[in-house]
Amino acid sequence: MRPLMFGYMRLAASDDPDENAAIEGELRRYTQGEGFELERLFIERLGVSDESAFFALVDALKTTEIKHVIVPSLWHFARLPGLQAAMRDHIEGELGARLWVIQNAIQQPGSVAS
Repeated sequence: MRPLMFGYMRLAASDDPDENAAIEGELRRYTQGEGFELERLFIERLGVSDESAFFALVDALKTTEIKHVIVPSLWHFARLPGLQAAMRDHIEGELGARLWVIQNAIQQPGSVAS
């Protein structure tokens, strides 16, 4: 059985549904290629829901044994670099999970995602 991983992505209401499906597919392919199974994809839908997918992800990391999270890029956490760093620090430092960033791995072929 493959180890499990959570995914997270942020979507704006105006985003292209085909592009969103492509991003989700890339997350799933990358996860499987690294030997994991995507247990759940937390999707932040800006302007659509009052519930925060990020807080749901944090709760899931606190209440399960899953300690790996994959994101398309840090932009999916926030647009501001300081907030991106804070969210990353929270996942890795405070919750003890490993964050996998696909964008980093794609930009540097052969490297391990950070």
